[in-house]
Amino acid sequence: MTNIPPPAEELRLLDWELRQLESRRTQLLRRRAWLLGVLHAAGPAGPPPRPAGPPGPGAAPPSAQNVLLTLGGVLLTIAAIAFTVVSWGHLGIGGRGAVLGAVTLVALGAPALLLRRSLRSTAEAVAGLALALTVLDAYALRYLALPDVDALAYSAGTSAVLATLWAGYGLLLGGLRLPLPTAVATAQLPLVLWAGAVQAGDHAMTAALLVTAAFDTALALWTTVRSVRVVALAGGCALGLWGAASAGWLSSRAADPTAAARAGVLLLFAALIALVAAWRAREPRIATGAACAGGLLTVAAVGGVLRPALPSAGAVPGYLVCGIVLLAAVRLALPRPVRRGLAAASAAAQGLAALWALPVTAMALLAPVGWATRPWSTAPQDARAALLTELPLPHPLLAPLALALIAGTLLVAPGLLGVPVGRPGPAATPPGPVNAAPGPVNAAPDPVSPPSGPVNAAPGPAATPPGPVATPPNPVATPPNPVSAPPGPVSAAPGPAAGRLGAVADPLGAAAGPLGGAVRNLTRYGAPVLGWAAVVALPAGLGLPYAVGVSAHVMVVAALLAVAGRAGSAGQALPASVLALVSSVSVAFLALATEAATLATLGALTVPFLAVCVQLTRCPHRANAGAAVLTACAALTYATAFACAAGASWGLRPGHVGLVTLAVPALAAFAAARLGRHQLTLPVEIMAAASCAVAVTLTVGHAPTFALALALAGLIAAGTALRPDRHPAAYASGALFLLASWVRLAAWEVTAPEAYTLPATVPALLIGLLRRRRDPEVSSWTAYGPGLAATLLPSLAAAWSDPHWQRPLLLGVAALALTLAGARHRLRAPLVLGGGVLALDALHELAPYIVQVTGALPRWLPPALAGLLLLAVGATYEQRLRDARRFRNALGRMH
Repeated sequence: MTNIPPPAEELRLLDWELRQLESRRTQLLRRRAWLLGVLHAAGPAGPPPRPAGPPGPGAAPPSAQNVLLTLGGVLLTIAAIAFTVVSWGHLGIGGRGAVLGAVTLVALGAPALLLRRSLRSTAEAVAGLALALTVLDAYALRYLALPDVDALAYSAGTSAVLATLWAGYGLLLGGLRLPLPTAVATAQLPLVLWAGAVQAGDHAMTAALLVTAAFDTALALWTTVRSVRVVALAGGCALGLWGAASAGWLSSRAADPTAAARAGVLLLFAALIALVAAWRAREPRIATGAACAGGLLTVAAVGGVLRPALPSAGAVPGYLVCGIVLLAAVRLALPRPVRRGLAAASAAAQGLAALWALPVTAMALLAPVGWATRPWSTAPQDARAALLTELPLPHPLLAPLALALIAGTLLVAPGLLGVPVGRPGPAATPPGPVNAAPGPVNAAPDPVSPPSGPVNAAPGPAATPPGPVATPPNPVATPPNPVSAPPGPVSAAPGPAAGRLGAVADPLGAAAGPLGGAVRNLTRYGAPVLGWAAVVALPAGLGLPYAVGVSAHVMVVAALLAVAGRAGSAGQALPASVLALVSSVSVAFLALATEAATLATLGALTVPFLAVCVQLTRCPHRANAGAAVLTACAALTYATAFACAAGASWGLRPGHVGLVTLAVPALAAFAAARLGRHQLTLPVEIMAAASCAVAVTLTVGHAPTFALALALAGLIAAGTALRPDRHPAAYASGALFLLASWVRLAAWEVTAPEAYTLPATVPALLIGLLRRRRDPEVSSWTAYGPGLAATLLPSLAAAWSDPHWQRPLLLGVAALALTLAGARHRLRAPLVLGGGVLALDALHELAPYIVQVTGALPRWLPPALAGLLLLAVGATYEQRLRDARRFRNALGRMH
């Protein structure tokens, strides 16, 4: 609810608020007066501040004014088109042309007057109308005076004249922004329309496009008007790309040297345009991109000229050679962005050539997998026929040659680009700068050996230019100057020699930074991979005999493994191991053609992988861990395959081959035990388990052999479980032994369930007993429950369907013994399971007699006995409840 104060109190509050407002108004007025005094003392620095508030109703923002002017100009232009093209009253085309010419002259002169009155937007709108009227004047002129002239030829001439007139008009009235870009846009048409008018060929049309693009490029590089530069850049890019694509198409379609040379000249012209743009561009990224395009066009031009003289399959190698030669341009005296673009163009040409050649390598690696469906069938004629498919190139030998050429180029590229390949080492001297005292003339450097580090000289006429210029050794050793210069951050004066020397030492500025790292990575990893790809494709390309081809692949694997195991090759161990593994998989499938080749190849692969694994294991370098794991897994895989192939070669059955193969996981488990806590232990154990699974799977077809293989596998797992850190392997060992016993019993056609359950129950009870001795607090359900249930429950199920008396009697005796033992030792699991099984077994034995007695008694006696039982239980309900609780508590106190 609102509490209204008394009138006197409210009046007092109002007076206090008014006094506060008056005081604040006085402060603001004083501040305003002071600010006006400061502004008057400073002089007229600008227009007076406008009062805050919404704009007046007559004020229109510039955007709305521009929209209105543009809309008016468009409407007037539409009206002029309708007047000229359609008709207007009784005037003919001549009268309409005269009226239109007069209106055009007025429209062209009006912007000058409007600019003098500072009506720039209105002048732009009228100028746009005048430009449209000039186009309509040209249209009317053709219909009046030149009706027989070809439309394309007249359009070409008219566009050239209009572009010139609009350019002069824009330069005359410098305040207008529309005529100059419009003139540049119109200048794109004359040469193209003229080529179409004279029905010029493809080469002439392409030349017209490139000449126009050259004009646009020059205009974009040298003009200072932003709108003109944007229009020229857009036109140059569009027409340049169109012309370059047309020239490339003509070069690819050239069937004789003359046509190829004409197309090559066009491509070189396009490359010249791009290189000039790169030379003059202000932005380094744009310069690099334009130089890259120019380099690619140069490669396409020279390679296109060479293509007709080469075989059909030699076109790509020809382009590749041109791209490699282009890399030498980085040593020329060109701007650094241009050199980077040319290097990128060379890299792009080599990358495209590599993509052209790599399918041959991929086919040589993947095609031998087809021998998995036809092992030991026949010996192929040569390495090319062993691939079971056709290679993607008609001359497959060119692919490895191209790859080898690219790999060699990557090896020499760092030296050509001035990029050190090795990792930078520590400096030989302390990192502090040694500075010379300032002075007009610097002292000559010490002839003994200049100190390494940033030694800076004072600026002066004799300043030594910086750069990696080595001082020639002096045969006469001169002691160093004992006077040390005082410290001071004095830098040397730069000179032109420094730039030239720096360009020679590091042409691309790539010694440090992402580009240098990319070059080093390509040299360190790309060159070996491409060399490997060339060697892999070489046997199929040469068509070597089958045995020679397989031997060559095995030698490649051995060489790669030698590189991986070489001391100090921490960075190369893993890549070399991966390449060796890929080659080994391919040659392993390739060797499946004949029995001798399979055995020899698998044996030859197992030994070097195992040797390199041992060598890498002894090397403490962490980078070799992955290579060691890879070679260990490969060695175990090929050892398993060799054991299987050897068993098959001896004519053994698959089950016996599996038993022979179990020697590999046994040796692997022994090696893992010798390794201890080494990083290879777990991978070796995993591969041993996989090899054991393969061996056991081979014995499935023969039950006795299968049981023996399971038992041997369990023995291997038991041996592994003896190690302190591999105790969980005991579970696998027990499971394997149990499976072995079951398979053996099944082979003997044993159907008694106790024969299958007792081998599991006895070890389980022993394990439970040992666990309870170690930890007496363990529940009897955990220790003995699984073992007892594994035998009692299947035996009870068999006893209920057994017509004989021996099984129920033995089961009852065993259940009674378990019940008494559970009660004696206060163990819940034996008591409950034994008592339950004993009760059910007794019920099963007494069931026939109960049925006979029930049939002999009168019909009324069973209900009467049931009623008496219920009365007795009801009368002693409290006592029975106390007994049940006492039994529950006693059972709960048991383990």
